[in-house]
Amino acid sequence: MNTKYTPKLKRNVTLPMLILYGLGNIFGAGIYVLIGEMAGIAGVYIPLSFLLACIIISFTALTYAELSARYPKSAGEALYINAGFNNTTLSTLVGLSVALAGLLSSATILHGFHGYLSTFIQTPETISILIVVTLLSAIAIWGITQSIIITALLTLVETFGLVMVIYVGFEHVPLNIQTLQSFIPPVEMTLINSIILGAFLAFYAFIGFEDMVNIAEEVKVPTKTMPNAIIITLIIATIFYAVIAIVSISVVPIDELAYSSAPLAKVYETATDSKATILSLIALFAVINGALIQIIMSSRIFYGMSTQGWLPKFLSIVDPRTSTPIYATILAGFLVFILATLIPILTLAQSTSFMIFIIFTLVNASLILIKIKDPKPRGIRTYPIVVPIVAIILNLTLLGFQIVSLF
Repeated sequence: MNTKYTPKLKRNVTLPMLILYGLGNIFGAGIYVLIGEMAGIAGVYIPLSFLLACIIISFTALTYAELSARYPKSAGEALYINAGFNNTTLSTLVGLSVALAGLLSSATILHGFHGYLSTFIQTPETISILIVVTLLSAIAIWGITQSIIITALLTLVETFGLVMVIYVGFEHVPLNIQTLQSFIPPVEMTLINSIILGAFLAFYAFIGFEDMVNIAEEVKVPTKTMPNAIIITLIIATIFYAVIAIVSISVVPIDELAYSSAPLAKVYETATDSKATILSLIALFAVINGALIQIIMSSRIFYGMSTQGWLPKFLSIVDPRTSTPIYATILAGFLVFILATLIPILTLAQSTSFMIFIIFTLVNASLILIKIKDPKPRGIRTYPIVVPIVAIILNLTLLGFQIVSLF
């Protein structure tokens, strides 16, 4: 009997590779400017804002950890929604929303790339974006192993930049009881409110872990690797953010930090009395890494939805040599280029985060419905049903604050 072989995605991604992939997406370029904005809100209590943000997002992260083990396939959120609500239309809309959020993020990132690049080389923005998108799409098509290795290396470069700031600034941190006590706020509603508002902003610094689930079909032993990677990535990011926050407020006065457009560069320059050129280069790599990860993520959503019959079939075609969804990747790269070139200044951060809160809420609601039908699947680590319930309350609260802030 002659059966035609259909190429499939290969499970080549290991736990360390997946953690670096997740950290590359979480760190991105945001932390290089976020500290300054948080200083203007939370003051010296920035570390507490980061810890609070971690607690808030950890409930949704645990939901993703369980769902990624239950359904280790591409197009993660779309599959989760379908499993819970059994609604193809809603699943398709959620999948496309996740992909759109990633594409918008990547397009925005590429505008930032041109800004950083222009400090070294002067080129027309359209040309520089076209070259970078073509290069990143080619890397994504090359193979998931090669792509993850490159994102891992770029993540190490990003992390090195953060380590460098910690290293030069740590000697300025007074390690004594008085300093530790200064991080504990008095019970005053004004201060507590500032810490909470800082946590709302810090929440965005943790967004990115959810994109890890969209390459689950290429992960080795996904039922164990996916949950472990999500939890470990969140812990590592929290530690880095808290330490960076402590170093920053120890080296630079809060007022100067709050008004700095490049706060980590300001920390480096203050601590070393030298220019922070190396940090600008690292930020350039961080931008490239963020765009590459979003292109990979979006292409896997297109691929996964195509395999479910929710998008055209050609998007599920896997190249037999590279084991990557070639047409889905080309489409992702093309859409990023169109968005980046047609919209000169993207002010869509609020729209993107609005979609993310909606998606997080629906994913948590889906897990509740799934748990009611199948509470304890064999071989899967599960969490109490209170986890997605609390996550929904927290996400709706954040969504409410965002809506109020628009008026």
